[in-house]
Amino acid sequence: MKFPTEHPSILLSVTKWTVLSGLIGIVIGAIVTLFLNILAYGEAARSFLPFHYYYLLPLGLVLSVWLTRKFAPEAQGHGTEKVIEAVHKRNGKIDVAVIPVKLLTTVITLVTGGSAGKEGPGAQIGAGTASAISDLLHFSRQDRKKLVICGISAGFATVFGTPIAGAIFGIEVLVVGAVMYEVLLPSFVAGFSAFFTAQYLGAHYTYYEISYFQHYYIDLVLIAKVMLGGVFFGLVAWLIIATLKRTEDAVEKIPMNPYFKAFGAGVLLILLSFVFGTHYFGLGLDTISEAMKVDSSLGTDSLPWYAFLVKIFYTAVTLGSGGSGGIITPIFYIGATSGHWFGGLFGSAHQLALFAALGFVSVLAGATNAPISATVMAMELFGMDVAHYAAVSIVISFLVSGHRSVFPSQKIQMSKSDLLEIEYGEDIEHSKVKLNERQYKRFNNIYRNIQIKRARHDRTRQERRKRRDDRRKERADAREKSEEESS
Repeated sequence: MKFPTEHPSILLSVTKWTVLSGLIGIVIGAIVTLFLNILAYGEAARSFLPFHYYYLLPLGLVLSVWLTRKFAPEAQGHGTEKVIEAVHKRNGKIDVAVIPVKLLTTVITLVTGGSAGKEGPGAQIGAGTASAISDLLHFSRQDRKKLVICGISAGFATVFGTPIAGAIFGIEVLVVGAVMYEVLLPSFVAGFSAFFTAQYLGAHYTYYEISYFQHYYIDLVLIAKVMLGGVFFGLVAWLIIATLKRTEDAVEKIPMNPYFKAFGAGVLLILLSFVFGTHYFGLGLDTISEAMKVDSSLGTDSLPWYAFLVKIFYTAVTLGSGGSGGIITPIFYIGATSGHWFGGLFGSAHQLALFAALGFVSVLAGATNAPISATVMAMELFGMDVAHYAAVSIVISFLVSGHRSVFPSQKIQMSKSDLLEIEYGEDIEHSKVKLNERQYKRFNNIYRNIQIKRARHDRTRQERRKRRDDRRKERADAREKSEEESS
Protein backbone atom coordinates (compact mmCIF):
# COMPACT_ATOMS: atom_id res chain seq x y z
CA MET A 1 0.00 0.00 0.00
CA LYS A 2 1.28 3.45 -0.98
CA PHE A 3 2.02 5.62 2.05
CA PRO A 4 0.09 8.92 1.89
CA THR A 5 2.86 11.52 1.80
CA GLU A 6 1.01 14.57 0.47
CA HIS A 7 -0.78 15.77 3.60
CA PRO A 8 2.05 14.99 6.06
CA SER A 9 4.43 16.91 3.79
CA ILE A 10 2.08 19.89 3.65
CA LEU A 11 1.64 19.79 7.43
CA LEU A 12 5.40 19.65 7.95
CA SER A 13 5.98 22.57 5.58
CA VAL A 14 3.21 24.66 7.17
CA THR A 15 4.58 23.98 10.66
CA LYS A 16 8.12 24.84 9.60
CA TRP A 17 7.20 28.15 7.99
CA THR A 18 4.72 29.13 10.69
CA VAL A 19 7.44 28.80 13.32
CA LEU A 20 10.12 30.49 11.19
CA SER A 21 7.92 33.38 10.06
CA GLY A 22 6.56 33.87 13.58
CA LEU A 23 10.06 34.12 15.04
CA ILE A 24 11.34 36.37 12.25
CA GLY A 25 8.29 38.59 12.74
CA ILE A 26 9.05 39.03 16.43
CA VAL A 27 12.69 39.93 15.73
CA ILE A 28 11.84 42.36 12.94
CA GLY A 29 8.96 43.88 14.91
CA ALA A 30 11.40 44.66 17.73
CA ILE A 31 14.09 46.13 15.45
CA VAL A 32 11.66 48.26 13.41
CA THR A 33 10.02 49.49 16.62
CA LEU A 34 13.48 50.54 17.79
CA PHE A 35 13.86 52.46 14.53
CA LEU A 36 10.45 54.14 15.00
CA ASN A 37 11.30 55.07 18.60
CA ILE A 38 14.67 56.54 17.63
CA LEU A 39 12.91 58.55 14.92
CA ALA A 40 10.31 59.78 17.42
CA TYR A 41 13.02 60.79 19.92
CA GLY A 42 14.91 62.59 17.18
CA GLU A 43 11.83 64.54 16.14
CA ALA A 44 11.12 65.43 19.78
CA ALA A 45 14.70 66.63 20.29
CA ARG A 46 14.26 69.21 17.53
CA SER A 47 12.29 71.40 19.93
CA PHE A 48 15.52 72.15 21.84
CA LEU A 49 17.21 73.71 18.82
CA PRO A 50 17.60 77.51 18.94
CA PHE A 51 16.64 77.71 15.24
CA HIS A 52 14.31 75.99 12.78
CA TYR A 53 15.24 72.31 12.48
CA TYR A 54 15.05 72.28 8.69
CA TYR A 55 18.03 74.65 8.51
CA LEU A 56 20.03 71.47 9.16
CA LEU A 57 18.69 69.78 6.01
CA PRO A 58 21.73 70.53 3.78
CA LEU A 59 24.05 69.00 6.38
CA GLY A 60 21.66 66.11 6.94
CA LEU A 61 21.60 65.23 3.23
CA VAL A 62 25.39 65.47 2.98
CA LEU A 63 25.83 63.20 6.01
CA SER A 64 23.30 60.72 4.62
CA VAL A 65 25.15 60.58 1.28
CA TRP A 66 28.52 60.09 3.01
CA LEU A 67 27.31 57.27 5.29
CA THR A 68 25.62 55.47 2.41
CA ARG A 69 28.56 55.71 0.00
CA LYS A 70 31.06 54.79 2.70
CA PHE A 71 29.40 51.83 4.41
CA ALA A 72 26.41 50.47 2.44
CA PRO A 73 25.68 51.62 -1.14
CA GLU A 74 22.62 49.32 -1.13
CA ALA A 75 21.02 51.64 1.43
CA GLN A 76 20.78 54.46 -1.11
CA GLY A 77 17.37 55.85 -2.10
CA HIS A 78 14.00 54.55 -0.95
CA GLY A 79 14.63 51.10 0.51
CA THR A 80 11.67 49.19 -0.94
CA GLU A 81 13.11 49.42 -4.46
CA LYS A 82 16.45 47.96 -3.32
CA VAL A 83 14.65 45.11 -1.56
CA ILE A 84 12.60 44.25 -4.66
CA GLU A 85 15.79 44.28 -6.72
CA ALA A 86 17.51 41.95 -4.22
CA VAL A 87 14.60 39.48 -4.26
CA HIS A 88 14.49 39.26 -8.06
CA LYS A 89 18.19 39.42 -8.88
CA ARG A 90 20.02 37.97 -5.85
CA ASN A 91 17.45 35.59 -4.32
CA GLY A 92 17.05 37.96 -1.38
CA LYS A 93 20.76 38.30 -0.60
CA ILE A 94 21.23 41.60 1.26
CA ASP A 95 24.34 42.99 2.95
CA VAL A 96 23.80 43.05 6.72
CA ALA A 97 25.48 46.48 6.87
CA VAL A 98 22.33 47.88 5.26
CA ILE A 99 20.38 47.54 8.53
CA PRO A 100 22.28 50.02 10.77
CA VAL A 101 23.16 52.35 7.88
CA LYS A 102 19.59 52.55 6.60
CA LEU A 103 18.27 53.11 10.11
CA LEU A 104 20.74 55.91 10.81
CA THR A 105 20.58 57.70 7.44
CA THR A 106 16.77 57.66 7.42
CA VAL A 107 16.61 59.14 10.92
CA ILE A 108 19.09 61.84 9.88
CA THR A 109 17.17 62.66 6.69
CA LEU A 110 13.76 62.83 8.36
CA VAL A 111 14.83 64.60 11.55
CA THR A 112 16.57 67.35 9.56
CA GLY A 113 13.46 67.84 7.40
CA GLY A 114 13.95 65.64 4.36
CA SER A 115 10.73 64.71 2.59
CA ALA A 116 10.72 60.92 2.71
CA GLY A 117 8.97 58.03 4.42
CA LYS A 118 9.67 55.40 7.02
CA GLU A 119 8.22 52.28 5.38
CA GLY A 120 11.14 51.78 2.96
CA PRO A 121 13.66 51.53 5.79
CA GLY A 122 11.21 49.25 7.62
CA ALA A 123 11.11 46.92 4.61
CA GLN A 124 14.87 47.06 4.12
CA ILE A 125 15.56 46.44 7.80
CA GLY A 126 13.13 43.51 7.74
CA ALA A 127 14.58 42.04 4.56
CA GLY A 128 18.17 42.55 5.72
CA THR A 129 17.46 40.87 9.06
CA ALA A 130 15.79 37.90 7.34
CA SER A 131 18.68 37.59 4.89
CA ALA A 132 21.25 37.63 7.71
CA ILE A 133 19.36 34.95 9.66
CA SER A 134 19.06 32.83 6.49
CA ASP A 135 22.82 32.96 5.98
CA LEU A 136 23.41 32.17 9.64
CA LEU A 137 21.21 29.06 9.40
CA HIS A 138 22.61 28.10 5.95
CA PHE A 139 19.23 28.23 4.19
CA SER A 140 18.93 27.33 0.54
CA ARG A 141 18.47 30.16 -1.98
CA GLN A 142 14.77 29.42 -2.30
CA ASP A 143 14.20 29.34 1.46
CA ARG A 144 16.22 32.53 1.91
CA LYS A 145 14.12 34.29 -0.72
CA LYS A 146 10.95 33.11 0.99
CA LEU A 147 12.13 34.26 4.43
CA VAL A 148 13.21 37.63 3.04
CA ILE A 149 9.71 38.16 1.62
CA CYS A 150 8.36 37.40 5.10
CA GLY A 151 10.77 40.02 6.43
CA ILE A 152 9.45 42.58 3.95
CA SER A 153 5.87 41.90 5.04
CA ALA A 154 6.84 42.12 8.70
CA GLY A 155 8.57 45.45 8.13
CA PHE A 156 5.58 46.91 6.29
CA ALA A 157 3.10 45.62 8.88
CA THR A 158 5.12 47.18 11.72
CA VAL A 159 5.41 50.59 10.06
CA PHE A 160 1.89 50.78 8.58
CA GLY A 161 0.10 49.43 11.65
CA THR A 162 -2.01 47.33 9.27
CA PRO A 163 -0.92 43.68 9.62
CA ILE A 164 -3.09 42.26 6.83
CA ALA A 165 -2.46 45.02 4.27
CA GLY A 166 1.21 45.12 5.22
CA ALA A 167 1.60 41.38 4.73
CA ILE A 168 -0.17 41.44 1.36
CA PHE A 169 1.75 44.53 0.23
CA GLY A 170 5.05 42.76 0.89
CA ILE A 171 4.01 40.07 -1.62
CA GLU A 172 1.98 42.08 -4.12
CA VAL A 173 4.60 44.78 -4.62
CA LEU A 174 7.13 42.28 -6.02
CA VAL A 175 5.27 41.31 -9.21
CA VAL A 176 2.56 43.26 -11.04
CA GLY A 177 -0.36 40.97 -11.79
CA ALA A 178 0.72 37.93 -9.78
CA VAL A 179 0.62 36.95 -6.11
CA MET A 180 3.12 34.46 -4.70
CA TYR A 181 0.63 32.26 -2.87
CA GLU A 182 3.32 29.96 -1.48
CA VAL A 183 4.49 32.84 0.72
CA LEU A 184 1.02 34.06 1.70
CA LEU A 185 0.64 32.17 4.99
CA PRO A 186 4.19 32.85 6.24
CA SER A 187 3.80 36.53 5.34
CA PHE A 188 0.56 36.77 7.31
CA VAL A 189 2.17 35.09 10.32
CA ALA A 190 5.25 37.34 10.09
CA GLY A 191 3.08 40.44 9.67
CA PHE A 192 0.85 39.68 12.65
CA SER A 193 3.71 38.66 14.94
CA ALA A 194 5.67 41.80 14.02
CA PHE A 195 2.61 44.02 14.53
CA PHE A 196 1.75 42.56 17.93
CA THR A 197 5.40 42.77 18.99
CA ALA A 198 5.46 46.44 18.04
CA GLN A 199 2.25 47.07 19.97
CA TYR A 200 3.66 45.25 23.00
CA LEU A 201 6.76 47.45 22.85
CA GLY A 202 4.64 50.60 22.81
CA ALA A 203 4.31 51.50 19.14
CA HIS A 204 1.36 53.82 18.43
CA TYR A 205 -0.62 54.00 15.19
CA THR A 206 -3.14 56.45 13.77
CA TYR A 207 -6.48 55.21 12.45
CA TYR A 208 -9.10 57.44 10.87
CA GLU A 209 -12.86 57.35 11.26
CA ILE A 210 -14.63 58.49 8.10
CA SER A 211 -18.31 57.84 8.80
CA TYR A 212 -20.61 60.63 7.70
CA PHE A 213 -22.80 58.31 5.64
CA GLN A 214 -25.01 55.37 6.57
CA HIS A 215 -23.76 51.83 6.64
CA TYR A 216 -23.81 50.15 3.22
CA TYR A 217 -25.78 53.05 1.73
CA ILE A 218 -24.90 53.29 -1.96
CA ASP A 219 -25.09 56.79 -3.45
CA LEU A 220 -24.99 56.64 -7.28
CA VAL A 221 -24.03 60.31 -7.61
CA LEU A 222 -21.20 59.80 -5.15
CA ILE A 223 -20.06 56.69 -7.04
CA ALA A 224 -19.81 58.78 -10.22
CA LYS A 225 -17.64 61.31 -8.34
CA VAL A 226 -15.52 58.47 -6.95
CA MET A 227 -14.95 57.09 -10.46
CA LEU A 228 -13.87 60.52 -11.65
CA GLY A 229 -11.64 60.71 -8.58
CA GLY A 230 -10.05 57.39 -9.53
CA VAL A 231 -9.01 58.86 -12.88
CA PHE A 232 -7.59 61.93 -11.14
CA PHE A 233 -5.67 59.86 -8.58
CA GLY A 234 -4.23 57.70 -11.35
CA LEU A 235 -2.90 60.82 -13.06
CA VAL A 236 -1.43 62.02 -9.75
CA ALA A 237 0.32 58.64 -9.38
CA TRP A 238 1.68 58.99 -12.91
CA LEU A 239 2.97 62.47 -12.04
CA ILE A 240 4.77 61.13 -8.94
CA ILE A 241 6.51 58.40 -10.93
CA ALA A 242 7.53 60.74 -13.75
CA THR A 243 8.79 63.46 -11.40
CA LEU A 244 10.88 61.03 -9.33
CA LYS A 245 12.48 59.55 -12.43
CA ARG A 246 13.21 62.84 -14.18
CA THR A 247 14.54 64.51 -11.04
CA GLU A 248 16.86 61.58 -10.34
CA ASP A 249 18.15 61.67 -13.93
CA ALA A 250 18.58 65.45 -13.85
CA VAL A 251 20.53 65.39 -10.57
CA GLU A 252 22.74 62.58 -11.86
CA LYS A 253 23.64 64.59 -14.98
CA ILE A 254 24.79 67.62 -12.98
CA PRO A 255 28.62 67.68 -13.25
CA MET A 256 29.23 68.20 -9.56
CA ASN A 257 30.47 66.36 -6.50
CA PRO A 258 27.57 64.35 -4.93
CA TYR A 259 28.08 66.13 -1.59
CA PHE A 260 27.70 69.53 -3.23
CA LYS A 261 24.55 68.27 -4.96
CA ALA A 262 23.09 67.14 -1.65
CA PHE A 263 23.98 70.43 0.05
CA GLY A 264 22.52 72.45 -2.82
CA ALA A 265 19.30 70.43 -2.76
CA GLY A 266 18.88 71.14 0.94
CA VAL A 267 19.45 74.86 0.41
CA LEU A 268 16.91 74.87 -2.45
CA LEU A 269 14.21 73.30 -0.29
CA ILE A 270 14.89 75.78 2.52
CA LEU A 271 14.53 78.70 0.10
CA LEU A 272 11.28 77.27 -1.26
CA SER A 273 9.91 77.10 2.29
CA PHE A 274 9.84 80.91 2.36
CA VAL A 275 7.41 80.75 -0.57
CA PHE A 276 5.29 77.68 0.16
CA GLY A 277 5.64 77.26 3.91
CA THR A 278 7.17 74.56 6.09
CA HIS A 279 4.46 71.88 5.90
CA TYR A 280 6.37 69.89 3.28
CA PHE A 281 9.39 68.95 5.38
CA GLY A 282 9.63 65.54 7.04
CA LEU A 283 6.87 62.94 7.17
CA GLY A 284 3.98 65.40 7.14
CA LEU A 285 1.71 63.26 9.32
CA ASP A 286 0.01 66.33 10.81
CA THR A 287 -0.99 67.50 7.34
CA ILE A 288 -2.41 64.07 6.53
CA SER A 289 -4.49 64.19 9.71
CA GLU A 290 -5.70 67.69 8.83
CA ALA A 291 -6.80 66.49 5.39
CA MET A 292 -8.83 63.73 7.05
CA LYS A 293 -10.82 66.08 9.26
CA VAL A 294 -14.58 66.07 8.73
CA ASP A 295 -15.09 69.60 10.08
CA SER A 296 -17.10 71.34 7.38
CA SER A 297 -16.18 74.72 8.87
CA LEU A 298 -12.66 74.24 7.54
CA GLY A 299 -13.89 74.76 4.00
CA THR A 300 -11.72 73.92 1.01
CA ASP A 301 -9.03 76.49 1.91
CA SER A 302 -7.72 74.73 5.04
CA LEU A 303 -5.00 73.25 2.83
CA PRO A 304 -3.58 74.97 -0.27
CA TRP A 305 -4.73 73.34 -3.49
CA TYR A 306 -1.13 72.93 -4.66
CA ALA A 307 0.02 71.06 -1.52
CA PHE A 308 0.32 67.71 -3.30
CA LEU A 309 2.35 69.25 -6.15
CA VAL A 310 4.84 70.87 -3.77
CA LYS A 311 5.18 67.64 -1.79
CA ILE A 312 5.94 65.71 -4.99
CA PHE A 313 8.77 68.13 -5.78
CA TYR A 314 10.18 68.13 -2.22
CA THR A 315 10.20 64.31 -2.16
CA ALA A 316 11.81 64.02 -5.60
CA VAL A 317 14.57 66.47 -4.65
CA THR A 318 15.19 64.82 -1.26
CA LEU A 319 15.50 61.29 -2.63
CA GLY A 320 17.11 62.29 -5.93
CA SER A 321 19.91 64.18 -4.18
CA GLY A 322 20.87 61.28 -1.92
CA GLY A 323 18.48 61.51 1.02
CA SER A 324 17.50 58.23 2.63
CA GLY A 325 13.97 57.10 3.37
CA GLY A 326 10.86 55.57 1.92
CA ILE A 327 8.39 56.78 -0.67
CA ILE A 328 5.10 55.44 0.73
CA THR A 329 4.54 58.07 3.45
CA PRO A 330 4.97 60.91 0.92
CA ILE A 331 2.51 59.04 -1.32
CA PHE A 332 0.03 59.02 1.56
CA TYR A 333 0.55 62.77 2.00
CA ILE A 334 0.16 63.44 -1.73
CA GLY A 335 -2.91 61.22 -1.97
CA ALA A 336 -4.63 62.73 1.07
CA THR A 337 -4.00 66.36 0.07
CA SER A 338 -4.91 65.83 -3.59
CA GLY A 339 -8.08 64.01 -2.49
CA HIS A 340 -8.92 66.85 -0.10
CA TRP A 341 -8.63 69.34 -2.96
CA PHE A 342 -10.62 67.13 -5.34
CA GLY A 343 -13.36 66.76 -2.73
CA GLY A 344 -13.54 70.53 -2.46
CA LEU A 345 -14.05 70.81 -6.22
CA PHE A 346 -16.59 68.06 -6.82
CA GLY A 347 -17.92 67.09 -3.39
CA SER A 348 -19.62 68.83 -0.54
CA ALA A 349 -17.74 70.17 2.50
CA HIS A 350 -18.43 67.06 4.57
CA GLN A 351 -16.98 64.86 1.79
CA LEU A 352 -13.49 66.35 2.05
CA ALA A 353 -12.36 63.66 4.48
CA LEU A 354 -13.87 60.90 2.34
CA PHE A 355 -11.98 61.96 -0.78
CA ALA A 356 -8.82 62.51 1.25
CA ALA A 357 -9.14 58.89 2.41
CA LEU A 358 -9.78 57.71 -1.15
CA GLY A 359 -6.73 59.60 -2.38
CA PHE A 360 -4.66 58.14 0.46
CA VAL A 361 -5.13 54.58 -0.81
CA SER A 362 -5.84 55.20 -4.52
CA VAL A 363 -2.60 57.06 -5.24
CA LEU A 364 -0.80 54.26 -3.39
CA ALA A 365 -2.39 51.68 -5.70
CA GLY A 366 -1.58 53.68 -8.82
CA ALA A 367 2.02 54.46 -7.90
CA THR A 368 2.96 50.99 -6.58
CA ASN A 369 0.64 48.69 -8.59
CA ALA A 370 -0.75 47.16 -5.40
CA PRO A 371 -4.57 47.46 -5.62
CA ILE A 372 -5.37 44.48 -3.37
CA SER A 373 -3.31 45.64 -0.40
CA ALA A 374 -4.53 49.22 -0.91
CA THR A 375 -8.14 48.02 -0.68
CA VAL A 376 -7.41 46.01 2.46
CA MET A 377 -5.62 49.03 3.91
CA ALA A 378 -8.75 51.12 3.32
CA MET A 379 -10.71 48.58 5.38
CA GLU A 380 -8.15 48.52 8.20
CA LEU A 381 -7.59 52.29 8.40
CA PHE A 382 -10.99 53.75 7.50
CA GLY A 383 -13.54 50.98 8.08
CA MET A 384 -15.94 49.07 5.84
CA ASP A 385 -18.09 52.12 5.06
CA VAL A 386 -15.28 53.62 2.99
CA ALA A 387 -14.08 50.32 1.52
CA HIS A 388 -16.87 50.09 -1.10
CA TYR A 389 -15.99 53.44 -2.61
CA ALA A 390 -12.26 52.90 -2.12
CA ALA A 391 -12.30 49.68 -4.15
CA VAL A 392 -13.79 51.51 -7.15
CA SER A 393 -11.36 54.41 -6.95
CA ILE A 394 -8.36 52.15 -6.34
CA VAL A 395 -8.92 49.91 -9.37
CA ILE A 396 -9.44 52.88 -11.69
CA SER A 397 -6.31 54.61 -10.38
CA PHE A 398 -4.33 51.37 -10.80
CA LEU A 399 -5.37 51.16 -14.47
CA VAL A 400 -4.98 54.85 -15.31
CA SER A 401 -1.41 55.07 -13.96
CA GLY A 402 -0.32 52.70 -16.73
CA HIS A 403 2.63 50.33 -16.90
CA ARG A 404 4.99 52.22 -14.62
CA SER A 405 5.86 52.27 -10.94
CA VAL A 406 7.84 54.07 -8.24
CA PHE A 407 9.62 50.70 -7.92
CA PRO A 408 11.35 50.17 -11.32
CA SER A 409 12.48 46.63 -10.40
CA GLN A 410 8.92 45.29 -10.16
CA LYS A 411 8.37 42.36 -12.50
CA ILE A 412 5.37 42.66 -14.79
CA GLN A 413 3.06 39.72 -15.49
CA MET A 414 -0.07 41.40 -16.84
CA SER A 415 -1.29 44.00 -19.29
CA LYS A 416 -3.69 46.66 -18.11
CA SER A 417 -5.40 46.70 -21.50
CA ASP A 418 -6.09 43.98 -24.07
CA LEU A 419 -5.17 46.53 -26.75
CA LEU A 420 -1.56 46.54 -25.51
CA GLU A 421 1.21 43.94 -25.64
CA ILE A 422 3.70 43.65 -22.77
CA GLU A 423 6.89 41.62 -22.43
CA TYR A 424 6.09 39.57 -19.35
CA GLY A 425 8.82 38.82 -16.82
CA GLU A 426 10.76 42.02 -17.47
CA ASP A 427 11.45 44.83 -15.01
CA ILE A 428 8.60 47.29 -15.34
CA GLU A 429 11.10 50.06 -16.10
CA HIS A 430 12.49 48.18 -19.11
CA SER A 431 9.31 46.47 -20.31
CA LYS A 432 8.22 47.41 -23.81
CA VAL A 433 4.60 48.42 -24.24
CA LYS A 434 3.21 48.37 -27.76
CA LEU A 435 -0.14 48.31 -29.48
CA ASN A 436 -1.74 44.89 -29.95
CA GLU A 437 -2.42 45.12 -33.68
CA ARG A 438 -4.77 42.15 -33.73
CA GLN A 439 -6.90 43.36 -30.84
CA TYR A 440 -6.81 46.92 -32.14
CA LYS A 441 -8.05 45.85 -35.58
CA ARG A 442 -10.76 43.79 -33.95
CA PHE A 443 -11.80 46.72 -31.78
CA ASN A 444 -11.60 49.05 -34.77
CA ASN A 445 -13.79 46.69 -36.83
CA ILE A 446 -16.36 46.52 -34.05
CA TYR A 447 -16.34 50.30 -33.78
CA ARG A 448 -16.63 50.67 -37.57
CA ASN A 449 -19.54 48.21 -37.68
CA ILE A 450 -21.28 50.17 -34.95
CA GLN A 451 -20.76 53.35 -36.94
CA ILE A 452 -22.09 51.69 -40.11
CA LYS A 453 -25.17 50.40 -38.28
CA ARG A 454 -25.71 53.81 -36.75
CA ALA A 455 -25.42 55.46 -40.18
CA ARG A 456 -27.89 52.96 -41.66
CA HIS A 457 -30.24 53.57 -38.77
CA ASP A 458 -29.97 57.33 -39.30
CA ARG A 459 -30.64 56.94 -43.04
CA THR A 460 -33.64 54.73 -42.32
CA ARG A 461 -35.01 57.30 -39.88
CA GLN A 462 -34.49 60.07 -42.43
CA GLU A 463 -36.25 58.05 -45.13
CA ARG A 464 -39.16 57.30 -42.81
CA ARG A 465 -39.39 60.95 -41.84
CA LYS A 466 -39.33 61.96 -45.53
CA ARG A 467 -42.09 59.47 -46.41
CA ARG A 468 -44.15 60.68 -43.46
CA ASP A 469 -43.71 64.30 -44.53
CA ASP A 470 -44.64 63.40 -48.12
CA ARG A 471 -47.82 61.69 -46.98
CA ARG A 472 -48.74 64.68 -44.84
CA LYS A 473 -48.17 66.97 -47.79
CA GLU A 474 -50.29 64.76 -50.06
CA ARG A 475 -53.14 64.77 -47.53
CA ALA A 476 -52.89 68.53 -47.16
CA ASP A 477 -52.96 68.99 -50.94
CA ALA A 478 -55.94 66.66 -51.21
CA ARG A 479 -57.86 68.61 -48.54
CA GLU A 480 -57.04 71.90 -50.24
CA LYS A 481 -58.18 70.57 -53.61
CA SER A 482 -61.39 69.20 -52.09
CA GLU A 483 -62.17 72.56 -50.49
CA GLU A 484 -61.63 74.34 -53.81
CA GLU A 485 -64.00 71.94 -55.62
CA SER A 486 -66.71 72.29 -52.96
CA SER A 487 -66.53 76.07 -53.14
